[in-house]
Amino acid sequence: MRDRSARSALVRAVHLGGARTRAELAEDLSLNRSTVKSLVDDLVADGLVTEHPSTGGGAGRPSLVVDPVAESAWVLAVDAAVDWVAFSAIGWGGTTLAEIDHETGAGRAPGDLVDRIAAAAEDLTARVGTPPRAVCVAVPGLVRSSDGMVRVAPNLGWRDVPLGRLVGDAVGATCTVANESDLGAVAEHTRGCARGIDDVVYLFAEFGVGAGIIGAGTLLGGSGGYAGEVGHMRATRRGRRCSCGSDGCWELSVGQEALRDALGLAGPARPAALARAIADLAARGGALPDAYVEDLATGVCTIVTMVDPRAVVFGGLFADVLGVPSVMDHVRAAVNDCLVGRQHGVALHVSSLGRRISVIGAAELAFAQVLPRL
Repeated sequence: MRDRSARSALVRAVHLGGARTRAELAEDLSLNRSTVKSLVDDLVADGLVTEHPSTGGGAGRPSLVVDPVAESAWVLAVDAAVDWVAFSAIGWGGTTLAEIDHETGAGRAPGDLVDRIAAAAEDLTARVGTPPRAVCVAVPGLVRSSDGMVRVAPNLGWRDVPLGRLVGDAVGATCTVANESDLGAVAEHTRGCARGIDDVVYLFAEFGVGAGIIGAGTLLGGSGGYAGEVGHMRATRRGRRCSCGSDGCWELSVGQEALRDALGLAGPARPAALARAIADLAARGGALPDAYVEDLATGVCTIVTMVDPRAVVFGGLFADVLGVPSVMDHVRAAVNDCLVGRQHGVALHVSSLGRRISVIGAAELAFAQVLPRL
């Protein structure tokens, strides 16, 4: 049992840290070198890693570098957004092995998406040479984490879709389904600017507004897996009717429609067009209306006060908004002035993972099922 635990720890260290020397692995995992050698020898025999001499210039015999063989274990990560669907084969160690270009969005019959995922799995399997060990699908909606049931995804027009079971049966591999904001939090915690921070909130705006919450190093799902639907916090007593069926949701004050109005744009509020308009505004040194910025800061302060994170990471359209002059300063001042912020400070970051963040998070959630079995 102890050897199995040590092997799992080493596999995870290589997955998240990439190529490492035996000496580094022994130090980081508090294992003796003979144990690391034995474990690595087993992984080499299983075809999971290769070894090569370190190129370091130190005296004495160089330590061997342990390198993951990405193709030996890969997962299928799917980002099923409103405007696109992205398919990525991600090998262990985080290497992208192959991708299928973004296609038209997932906002149609769920069975159509399942067929497209199955076709993508077959295509990527032919390219990589082995089938995926697991699948994870990111969706913009409420997901029951226990079985991958999409309870409601308003922007896709879905309700009570057993997506986890349908995809798992179609692909022949374990399938998890998760909310896109939750996966953003996972991505930032494992591969992004919140790496090493065990209490973090990822705030995301695209077609909707949501949050992923990591507490004590664990993704917080709530009793039904629906935690983090901060876009549907009631922000005002006399607000407009939201797509969720409630009135006065925060999403109506800071989401894509509110951004469109703040920018003075006409027509549909598509995220790509909004991002371009925000970038143009920032380049000109322009400003967003005070009301929008204040509503954003108030919501962030509410979330910080409830969750008590050490960091908040902004993604999607919020990442673009924070690039507009004075917006970050305004939000930071508000957070530093709230109860939690006054106690120990809360770091605010703009995500650097870009539009692939849901794919990265989906891959990591899938690997959570795979790594213990390697």
